[in-house]
Amino acid sequence: MKIVAVLYPAEQQNEDTPVLASADKILGLRPFLEAQGHEVVGMSDTDAALDAELEDAEVLVTTPFWPVYLNEKRVENAERLKLVITAGIGSDHIDEAVAERHGISVAEVTGSNVVSVAEHNVMQILALVRNMLPGHRQAVEGGWDIAKVSRDAHDLEGKTVGLVGLGAIGARTALRLKGFDVRALYYANHRRTPAEEATLGVKYARLDDLVAESDVVCLALPLMEGSKALFGRERLAAMKPGSWLVNTARGGIVDTDALVEAVESGHLAGYAGDTWYPQPAPQTTRGGACPVTP
Repeated sequence: MKIVAVLYPAEQQNEDTPVLASADKILGLRPFLEAQGHEVVGMSDTDAALDAELEDAEVLVTTPFWPVYLNEKRVENAERLKLVITAGIGSDHIDEAVAERHGISVAEVTGSNVVSVAEHNVMQILALVRNMLPGHRQAVEGGWDIAKVSRDAHDLEGKTVGLVGLGAIGARTALRLKGFDVRALYYANHRRTPAEEATLGVKYARLDDLVAESDVVCLALPLMEGSKALFGRERLAAMKPGSWLVNTARGGIVDTDALVEAVESGHLAGYAGDTWYPQPAPQTTRGGACPVTP
């Protein structure tokens, strides 16, 4: 069996602490798979070189943040492909209808990084509300204008945090926010039981109410038909003036152009997001188009 794994470039890792999710380490699976007699190809190319390898491949391993966008043209070229595994949560880079039509199974490692993302959500919320990055940048550049930094730094305590999505990641984010004495609202397709809501410290709200009342909105839902551009120009305008938006889910959930306008106009105090569509972001736009703070 031929297995093609498209992962992060090897040169992005530190030699002393190799990244398992790199094209040469292949999640540490190469020795095991080769011992079973399988051919294993690790690469970072997502264009022509990949298509050449996929011609006789039976399994493709990809990730959400260095993804292979699997469409009709690519699948038609990969006649032997039977299984696509996403090494992470979310397979929106794969056209499920195309995969089903060609008899390709799609699997993802559900739950693999829920703790990491939940902690990252809280870190991003604190970085925004506490105005951490501008303060750090000022100090690094030799400045020491405490008044300027503290003017836009706030306490998280007493704020209303709205969680859009309360699955494994959203629920863990809520649990970690309890210690900050916030008012936590949530919106999800499936409402939690009263006992679960009490444990998580959250209260259900309609999405429009959550958006209007929240000082911080944190997106913790998958990119799917109902969530594409869920936060467009109208919904961003409906957010509380001076509020913050955190998106560690998928870039396609937010209208990028409308988001830039909302941040640059000052309607939103800031945005924290390490997502882009498509992934990865072009070198010239990384950290530029959607700043953490205006």
